[in-house]
Amino acid sequence: MDTDNPILLKPIAIKVLSAIILLWLIKGLQIAFSWDLGVYGVYPRELDGLLGILFAPIIHGSFEHLFSNTMALFVLVTALFYEYPKSAKYTFLIVYFGSGLGVWLFARESYHYGASGLTHGLMFFLFLIGVLRRDKPAMALSLIVFFLYGSMVWGILPTKEEISFEAHLFGALMGIICAIIFRNKDPKPPEKKYSWEQDEDAVEENVSELKM
Repeated sequence: MDTDNPILLKPIAIKVLSAIILLWLIKGLQIAFSWDLGVYGVYPRELDGLLGILFAPIIHGSFEHLFSNTMALFVLVTALFYEYPKSAKYTFLIVYFGSGLGVWLFARESYHYGASGLTHGLMFFLFLIGVLRRDKPAMALSLIVFFLYGSMVWGILPTKEEISFEAHLFGALMGIICAIIFRNKDPKPPEKKYSWEQDEDAVEENVSELKM
């Protein structure tokens, strides 16, 4: 993170929260006016189904479906833009559109919709990039994300017929690819040395001088 131009958490969280409120508003209008928005999901290998790549993540089958994604979206998107500001936009777009494209190319013939592909992609990205970078903030965030959402790993496997594991799978693949590609795009923070570490360094220097 650039210490000369620090990224503030609050504005990011407000923007993410505003986007989530929009998702709830869309769902409320869908219920109020009996709109069948499911037809705007991704339908594999049909030209009309390509629209779903754009619209599917903002459509949910029920309030329960939306509720299950709400907190994960808030935490993961906020963490992405706060910790990795230089690669966040690219990662978000690649996961958003890449997961939908993968579903369109390879998934079962049915309408696929919901933000779960996005949440899976961001979870895999945040976890893996922390492992690859190995700086303390990245690794700490990686562990927190895995502690909160590590169960998403099972979501990439076929379980229930009504759940689009394909969206989860291709979201995860996009997240993994982005973590590998962008692992060095954001500068690592300077390593902070604690007083006891500085004392150890001083002792080592004195010992080396005595041996000369």
